[in-house]
Amino acid sequence: MSKIALKSASQMSLILAATCMLAGGALADTCKAQAEAKKLHGAAQTSFMTKCEKDAKSKCASDAKAKGLHGAAETSFTTKCVKDSSGA
Repeated sequence: MSKIALKSASQMSLILAATCMLAGGALADTCKAQAEAKKLHGAAQTSFMTKCEKDAKSKCASDAKAKGLHGAAETSFTTKCVKDSSGA
């Protein structure tokens, strides 16, 4: 293997490892987990969850549009995305 190919392969491995770590952290970062980490209760928790879920809906809808989804595929994607983001 040439030095260039070896360097390129090691860079790709590093990028892949970093991406996996970031994705793993994002998966655990749900609205519910954030509220628990902040030790929110009562009205503060309700307010936080409402805003967080609203933000998740907005992000998921824009992600669906970016993927070019329409109709049932868009609805299914958005529903699952919001559910995953909110931690419900």
